[in-house]
Amino acid sequence: MTDTLDRNAITEVPILDVLAARWSTRVFDAEAPIDEAALASALEAARWAPSANNSQPWRFIVARRGTPEHAAILETLMGFNQAWAGAASALVVFAAVTSHDGTPLAWGAYDTGQAAAHFTVQAHAAGLHTHQMGGFDRDALAAAFDLGSDLAPVTVMAVGTLGDIASAPEPLRERENAPRVRLPLADLLAADA
Repeated sequence: MTDTLDRNAITEVPILDVLAARWSTRVFDAEAPIDEAALASALEAARWAPSANNSQPWRFIVARRGTPEHAAILETLMGFNQAWAGAASALVVFAAVTSHDGTPLAWGAYDTGQAAAHFTVQAHAAGLHTHQMGGFDRDALAAAFDLGSDLAPVTVMAVGTLGDIASAPEPLRERENAPRVRLPLADLLAADA
């Protein structure tokens, strides 16, 4: 494993080190097993994410590389995601509960996103690398795991050990070596009174 890049964010104001250092790789070590303790900690952090009325409207599908579940999730990934995500030690689906007793849960997807964010930060703090994906067939994923109409996949996250970026295929190396950029904070403020 090599990580010779300085991937720390150049921030306008100071933020927590774990947030500045977190980045989304597409290069995973295809031989490394998942660090089970780190994975459990990340799932625990997700469990403790805030939610409206403490409804906890998220469910997780955790699939380790080499299992039929991992292969089923990989099959639903679109385009370029299929080319690199299979090397991840685990694929985790974050699904939102969309209704309760027939009443729509308007904040379900938002709250599930918070759970995914908590997972990502804790995973990074514990030495894992992650990459969230929106490019997947939601209907195919729901069907593969018989999720039912009240559970909607929101994101798929690749999780594992950072691979050797220098040995990655050229398209991946280019993406990994690209500068980390964000819009200026002033451009993101719709109002700041």
